[in-house]
Order: sequence, then structure tokens, then C-alpha cells
Amino acid sequence: MKLAPCLAGCVLTLLGTLWMPRAHAAETAQPQGWRDGAALAELVDTNPDPRIVEVTLDAREAEVTIGPGQRVRAWTYNGTVPGPLIRARVGDRLIVHFTNHLDTNTTVHWHGVRVPNAMDGVPEHTQPAVANGRGFTYDFELPDAGLFWYHPHVLSAAQVGFGLYGALLVEDPNDQVQVTDEAVLVLSDMSVDDGVLESPTSGGDLAATFGREGTRVLVNGRTDATFTVRDGAPQRWRVVNAAKSRYFLLDLEGEPFLLLGGDGGLQERAERRDSLVIAPGERLDVIVAPRRPVDGAPVVLRSGLFDRGFGSTEFRRVEELLTLRFAPTAAYAAPLPSPPGRRIEPLDLTGATQVRLDLTFSNADGLNRYGVNGVAFAEDLMLTAHVGETQVWTVTNQTKWSHPFHLHGFFFQVLDAAGAPVRPLAWKDTVDVPFGQTVRLAVRFDNRPGMWMYHCHILDHADLGLMGMLAVRPRD
Repeated sequence: MKLAPCLAGCVLTLLGTLWMPRAHAAETAQPQGWRDGAALAELVDTNPDPRIVEVTLDAREAEVTIGPGQRVRAWTYNGTVPGPLIRARVGDRLIVHFTNHLDTNTTVHWHGVRVPNAMDGVPEHTQPAVANGRGFTYDFELPDAGLFWYHPHVLSAAQVGFGLYGALLVEDPNDQVQVTDEAVLVLSDMSVDDGVLESPTSGGDLAATFGREGTRVLVNGRTDATFTVRDGAPQRWRVVNAAKSRYFLLDLEGEPFLLLGGDGGLQERAERRDSLVIAPGERLDVIVAPRRPVDGAPVVLRSGLFDRGFGSTEFRRVEELLTLRFAPTAAYAAPLPSPPGRRIEPLDLTGATQVRLDLTFSNADGLNRYGVNGVAFAEDLMLTAHVGETQVWTVTNQTKWSHPFHLHGFFFQVLDAAGAPVRPLAWKDTVDVPFGQTVRLAVRFDNRPGMWMYHCHILDHADLGLMGMLAVRPRD
């Protein structure tokens, strides 16, 4: 039975306070409105049940502003690029009433979320594609804390490139990361020519082989993203790379990053990094505490040149992503947090099934095609697994370009060359496989049988054949 609106609101307020992480209860260290220069729209939960998040989402064309004097008619969720942020807590039930107002079919894939197979958003395998004017209700529980994201799985390179992507933040009420001020950063790019979206086939087969990168680099949909921060005060950034091809090599003018985790939430211990690489589809969870320079100038988050294969640095430039302007307040004096680790057990690889996947490229009949084990769109080489089985996948990149390898529906642990888990231990759903190199990953298949996709998250590469299907079958 639903609560009356007034009573429901009071109960929600009380429960929200009780469930609030201790870090969120502390006084904010940043100035009020510090994120306004790169604010994300957020979806409103319409369900009074405190453990159900129910939202409405639609795909439609809309005119959006991506920077000063820069307007473009984009493909959007709810009229914004990125789509609205969805907030929930681990264990919540998420209900998304989705409607398609585009002139083409689409779906919504919940990247990284361990959903039931019927909710994975892959047309023909898990659901029918959603036609213009039609809808689909996604309904599933959120078993894991972390930053996830949503995007289409129909003509993915075109639809993501046109603006269809958004973030899903699943928070843990027992999170012990003692940082009050948090922000979600959606990194992406968009190809725009004089206010008009460029064709997703521009540059032809050669551009798709490389993987098209946009002409405008965006943070939360802006070319001029800005935060106003306090000197030395810690911020927790949850970062997702929603670009269809672009890698970001993040540098904060020498200021360190404290890496807490990534795709699958917190890792077993935090580690200091001077720079960070985030491939398409990956996420990062970091703490930064930038200091005001002597001259008071802003500190800028930049993306440097990153070699992801032939042509990836020759035609690139260093990009300014986010400007941190310092508020005229006293420097932050409290000690910086020492985040605790998270206990993660290495997967038991005793008797694990060995699977070999070679990522390949060919130019048969003058057509550039990527493939798995020499086969483009490798459904004829469908992989199989059983519920409860552990497998070790050896993924070798035989091509001249790097590939962020994404497995739908399941987390995995990355292994080193000796077959031991890479430390600090972390759960991943997307991992970069550099050109000419091999990456090993271990995955255990829990009780969610069905057809699951794996593919390169440079979406042009997937469209050229670098994808396949995995059939997870019930236990015999």
C-alpha cells in the first residue's frame, strides 16, 4: 500500500537521514554551489517506498548548449546531454519507465550493473528493440555500489556519439570514505560542425577502423566545465568515460589523485597516482585536494596525448577538461582522509576453464573488419559457460589499435602474466587490452543464465565486428 504523500515525504526525509553516510553528515568544505559550473540534471524518484527508485526516461531530439555560443540539436535522454544522473543505494530496486521518441529503434543498456538477463538492453537477445512511440520498463535490483552508466545498444556508435548516455550512481550507506563533497564527471565528446551533428559515417571505413573521436570534448555536457573550490579541500570524483572512442589521460597540473576504485566500486586499498588513464566504458573513483597556486590561478584538469594505436597521437592535442577556480576563503586545514580498503577475495582458479580470445583485424575483399578468433561478429563462435563455473579468458590483441574489452552482466578480476590477480584487487567489467599485448581475466558466473554480449567499447570497432555472445546455461 502506498503512503499518503505528506506522510511519505516525512518518512523519506527521516529514512534518508538515517541512511546518510557519515561523510555526508559532516559540514561541507567547499563553497555553496561549487559544482554549478558543471551541474548534472538529476532524475526525480516518484516512488515513496524508500527502497524503490522509480523514474521516467525518454529518448528524444532536443537543442542543448554545450558551451558559450555553442548550441546543437542532439539526441538526448530527457532533453539533456548527458542524460540525467540517476541516484540510488545498493540493494534498491530501480524501475525505469522508458519511452522512445526518436525516429529509429533504440534500447537502454545498464553498463556494469549485474542485471537479470532480460534487463540488459541488447536487442534480439534480451528484448525487442524499442520503436518510435513505444516503451519498455526496466526493473531490477542494484546489488553493487559504484558508478555505472546507461546508453543504447542499437547503432551504438551513432547513438552514443549523438548524445545518448547518462550516469547511474549507486551509493553505499556504510561507505567509510570520509569526503563530504562529491561530484560525478561524465567525460565524452561530440562531432559538431557549425552547430550540426556530423554524420556517424564521416570518414568512411578508415575512420571507423581507427574509431571516430568527436571534435568537441565535454565534461558533463560542457566544453567550459568549471568548479569553484576551496584551497586544499578534498573532493571525491566519480568519473565515467562515455566517449565512443576517446581515451582520457588525466592530469591535474601535478596534483595527485588518490584512486579509490573503479568499475565495480572500491578496490582493496587506495593508491596514489600522478595521472590516470580511463578507456571508453571505464569508471574511476578518486579523491583530489588541489592547492591554490601562489599566483591564485585556476588549476586545470587536462587530458594528455595517449597512444592507443596508429594515428592516435599524431592528430590529437592536449585538451582542457575542467577548470578549478579557487574561492576567496581560507585554506582547508583539517587532515586529509585516509580511506579504508575493501575486502575482496581472489577468485579460486582451481579447475577454471581456459578460454582464448584473439582480437583480430582483416581487410578481406577490401572491407576492414575486426573480429574474435578471426571471425567478425563472432556469434558463430559463441562462447558457453554454466552457472557456478569459473573461467580464465586470455585476450590477445593482434591488431594495431587498443581495445577496451567489455563483458556484459558480470565482473571479473584482471590477472598478471603469472596468473595471479593484479593488486590492488578490484572488480572490473571493462579493461583496456593494448595493441600487441595480452590481458588475462578471471570471471565466475553467478546464477543469471542467458545470452550475454562481450565487445570492444570503441563502438566503431564493435560495429566493424569486434563483438560476440556468451551463453550462460543453467547448472546441469
